[in-house]
Amino acid sequence: MPYVPEPSAELARAEKLILGIPDYPAPGIVFRDIMPLLADGPALRATVDALIAPFLGTFDVIAGLEARGFLLASAAAYATGTGLLPIRKAGKLPRPAASVGYELEYGVAEVEAHNDLPAGTRVLLIDDVLATGGTLEAARELLELLGYRVAGTAVLFEIDGLGGRDAVADPHLHTVFTSGE
Repeated sequence: MPYVPEPSAELARAEKLILGIPDYPAPGIVFRDIMPLLADGPALRATVDALIAPFLGTFDVIAGLEARGFLLASAAAYATGTGLLPIRKAGKLPRPAASVGYELEYGVAEVEAHNDLPAGTRVLLIDDVLATGGTLEAARELLELLGYRVAGTAVLFEIDGLGGRDAVADPHLHTVFTSGE
């Protein structure tokens, strides 16, 4: 059963700060703009706390997906006193150790990461939005390819009905907010 954070006034307020921008980056896509949430200190704290709560004590490092996942993962790493492993889009790293390709709902892409951590490092994977699951699925595959152990996957916002949860296939997948498409 997925972890469900205690409802709080701050989390409810934080959720209302996420804006839906229709037809971006392509027609038919509703972009979830989390920038107003990130700009609000109490809302950011409440959501970061909710992201990491079910995993406390189970990870050594937090991985964040480019680009908005970096922001959440950085805050979570700082809050827990752990390190940060950036997972980048292809071509952004000077020395990628491994890469994995995947399909987006509006195209194809690839993610890369360094192998700076010891094999067996327990990694909590964080991203902002779960839609079709391609990015998170590729990131999990990438972490395993590098010899790391995925401690869990935490997402700020899940869009129901796009198959993302099934694609990621993580029994420990945790989302703070969920919405219909």
